[in-house]
Amino acid sequence: MGPDHPPGLDLDRLRGLFERERPGLAQGPLTGRLIEGGRSNLTYSVSDGASTWVVRRPPLGHVLATAHDMRREHRVVSALHPTGVPVPEPLLLCEDEEVLGAPFYVMEFVEGTPYRTAGQLAPLGPERTRAVVLSLVDTLVGLHAVDPAAVGLGDFGRPEGFLDRQLRRWGKQLDASRNRDLAGIDELHATLGRRLPASPAPTVVHGDYRLDNVLIGDDDGIRAILDWEMSTLGDPLTDLGLLVMYGMPLGMPDSPVSTTAEAPGHPGPRELIERYAARSGRDVSAVSWYTAFAWFKLAVILEGIHYRYTLGRTVGRGFDRIGDLVPVFIGHGLTTLEDGIQEG
Repeated sequence: MGPDHPPGLDLDRLRGLFERERPGLAQGPLTGRLIEGGRSNLTYSVSDGASTWVVRRPPLGHVLATAHDMRREHRVVSALHPTGVPVPEPLLLCEDEEVLGAPFYVMEFVEGTPYRTAGQLAPLGPERTRAVVLSLVDTLVGLHAVDPAAVGLGDFGRPEGFLDRQLRRWGKQLDASRNRDLAGIDELHATLGRRLPASPAPTVVHGDYRLDNVLIGDDDGIRAILDWEMSTLGDPLTDLGLLVMYGMPLGMPDSPVSTTAEAPGHPGPRELIERYAARSGRDVSAVSWYTAFAWFKLAVILEGIHYRYTLGRTVGRGFDRIGDLVPVFIGHGLTTLEDGIQEG
């Protein structure tokens, strides 16, 4: 496979599909490259020399490569595209596994930058950084303002008992990767369970809403929200809690987990919360719970990566230090539950 024929992307078959489904869309032969791949879905850019599109498909050799994930992602993006929530325009969904070996969908290519680290944000300067992060909050408010039933997403999830199910799900994930003693994690899980808040009316939730899952345009505006694989109908404050968590400094130099909180001009957690509350009209008095839950969820995800690393299943830079991060996330979770949101 050369660079123009990345694994998992048969350009001739894709071209044939374009001809059948969207005649005239592609003008010439297609080239393609992998934009990003990992444990989650693979993303490619594909071009005919004049226009560029994006293809999303499940990972290679992934036993659970269900059409379900692709259909869900395509469905939520299709439903939101006419609403003004910034998402790429979806062009086609292909559930025929003959074409690429798995279901996939194609959407427009959106120009923009995903900012992953404080270092990448720094050249923007404090004022532009502040504006970008505040627009992240405003865009989230816009997503949560969409009436799911009005855009055909009334049955996109099961909002009843959402938080309880989430907490149980991540507890099971933790049990599946336990091979060392983690001080405080059971206490964090149990306390979250005891203090479960009452959820507001359900909305579409993104599930992984943070700065590096959006594309920022040259005008510092949000051009598109990406990575909808965790989206469902549920408690909107889970998205806010995650965003607040990512807006808190870890206090670890050179952390293998991306956080932009240390960038000059980055608004503090309190300001993010107050802006969300003012613009959404939602009661955010339980935001400490949602933020602590985000710390817990990330601790579990990181412990899973550390567990696979100890089994020799994960290769690459930085994985040897993921394990050291887990106690930091647990500590932040416990502190947030007991003391509320502290400015970093």
